Amino acid sequence: MSAERDPSKTLQVERTIAAPRELVFEAFSDPEHLDVWWGPNGFVNETHEMDFSVGGLWRYTMYGPDGKVWPNWIRYTEITAPSRIAYDHGGEMNEPAHFSSIIQFEDIAGKTRVSLILVFPTVEARDATLEFGAVEGGNQTLAKLENFVLDRQSKDPASLRG
Repeated sequence: MSAERDPSKTLQVERTIAAPRELVFEAFSDPEHLDVWWGPNGFVNETHEMDFSVGGLWRYTMYGPDGKVWPNWIRYTEITAPSRIAYDHGGEMNEPAHFSSIIQFEDIAGKTRVSLILVFPTVEARDATLEFGAVEGGNQTLAKLENFVLDRQSKDPASLRG
């Protein structure tokens, strides 16, 4: 699939986290975990509903540091534990998806490389997201994920497992 992606419509950020990929993957599957770390610095999440299954919906609100309210929905299109999650991502429920996303979890000698790949319908949509600061926001999000996973792992190595 990566060979089919048009780089002019794609945005990618990645980070290597010193934790097993099963633990990193698990941080994406529970709204209590996601509400702690998902999103750029200064943003707070409130999950309204989440069904972490193919076809399932995660509906949440992000509150920006400036007080702005950002409704979001994610519809899962693929979940292959512990290596991959794919989904469509939109704003208001009555709107079409703004982009599709693929999250890949690669085991690298007990560490996990997380790649967050956003695929936009047009070059203009990608460029507008870049201007909005999506790369920095993505890097901040992955740094928050790393802090969350390492904190949980240090307290209890099995704490992210069901």
